[in-house]
Amino acid sequence: MKETFKALVIREQGEEVSRNIEHLSLSDLPEGDVVVKVAYSGVNYKDGLASIKNGKIVSSYPFIPGIDLAGEVVSSKDERFKEGDKVIATSYEIGVSHFGGYSEYVRLHGDWIVPLPEGLTLKEAMILGTAGFTAALSVQRLEENGLREENGDVLVTGATGGVGSVAIAMLSKRGYTVVASSGKESQHEYLKSIGASEIISREDVYNGKIKALDKQKFAGAVDPVGGEVLASILSQISYNGSVAVSGLTGGGKVPTSVYPFILRGINLLGIDSVYCPMERRQKLWERMGGDLKPQDFSKLVNKEIPLEDLPNALDNILQAKSTGRVIVKM
Repeated sequence: MKETFKALVIREQGEEVSRNIEHLSLSDLPEGDVVVKVAYSGVNYKDGLASIKNGKIVSSYPFIPGIDLAGEVVSSKDERFKEGDKVIATSYEIGVSHFGGYSEYVRLHGDWIVPLPEGLTLKEAMILGTAGFTAALSVQRLEENGLREENGDVLVTGATGGVGSVAIAMLSKRGYTVVASSGKESQHEYLKSIGASEIISREDVYNGKIKALDKQKFAGAVDPVGGEVLASILSQISYNGSVAVSGLTGGGKVPTSVYPFILRGINLLGIDSVYCPMERRQKLWERMGGDLKPQDFSKLVNKEIPLEDLPNALDNILQAKSTGRVIVKM
């Protein structure tokens, strides 16, 4: 490997932080069993939070963000991996308390690494990334709890975001009729192109009033929004349906009642992609290279950027200016 390599380093400067591309050496990286040459990383909302002072993600500086990465092993003390192996690493402590993927090289614990499935390239793996894994876990949990194509429409909120857009593509691939909820009218054609059958406004899902029980509209839902939106969704799910919730951009409080649960048998499924057990994680990545693999990755990618363009991309995702996935090519 190179004697020095580039990385996006966040440093604390009084009440603010700096974000600069710096040249580092292997000795600057934290301890780990496996050194990986990074080919691609991704841009996630959590990465944006890690790049700002009050994001409540990073606790010590200097730091390298990036919760996703895919690349090739260059050295390993872990017998499960050898030089040349293509691998994926997402979640756990990566990009949170352990230096992440916004670096040409990373050193990781072997327990955090997944072999690249045969059905995916390194680039495709990062088009999916944590957002895609979260979407796939949502679909799998919904199906484990009885969701079937013939049950009815499936709602996806936050439809133009990373989780929402990949969930639409996966559900469509599986044959479901997908209703996408979005506040971005300019993105309706994009949502249709990735598999949405119908597009409704945010107000159609939550108009400011939450009923204990509303009309049964959806067999299931993928919700990365949470908050009052989630409470409203629960009142609109058909008997014995489920909602997979994975985010809280709409808030952490859910002002609901017991009625959807005790009168309609609704299931509220919590989706945690960070500490998902490795055996389940590996099997789900294999599905993501198989029956859950989107039909056209090009439609899911907003843009591919170099490391130098990351600060602007991180600002955009924090300001909700991103559509689809932004990936970083090292």
